[in-house]
Amino acid sequence: MTRRDYVLAVLAASNGAALTPVQVQKLFFLLDRKAPHLTGGPHFQFEAFDYGPFDKGIYSELRTLATMGYAEIESPPNTPVRRYRATEAGVRHGRQVLDGLPAGAAGYNRDLSAWVRGQSFASLVSAIYNEYPDMKANSVFRY
Repeated sequence: MTRRDYVLAVLAASNGAALTPVQVQKLFFLLDRKAPHLTGGPHFQFEAFDYGPFDKGIYSELRTLATMGYAEIESPPNTPVRRYRATEAGVRHGRQVLDGLPAGAAGYNRDLSAWVRGQSFASLVSAIYNEYPDMKANSVFRY
């Protein structure tokens, strides 16, 4: 499985729901840290950044998936925050990749994605900092 297929599978686990940049970064971070054995990872090299773990490679993969028609990058009016989601074709292809992962991986991806999407910005970043204090080394966020 390529890293691009992996990113698409994770997006597909959200079933087309949109993810903010902080949600995208933290979701992939948690998967790399908590379940590399389920995903063939780790897939990224996270660094402590302004709001915790960050790897710009995620955005590169998302842009490529968008040019392929598998992802959408939304820029809602009157807000600088982008949102990332799998298109219908992306969900279909991503589910095929998910189905090829080891037993339990698809469910874990779905559960973790739902948890991440259910958190506020502050609670998500705080949860990461509490579990991974090394990731708050360069933080501008105070909780």
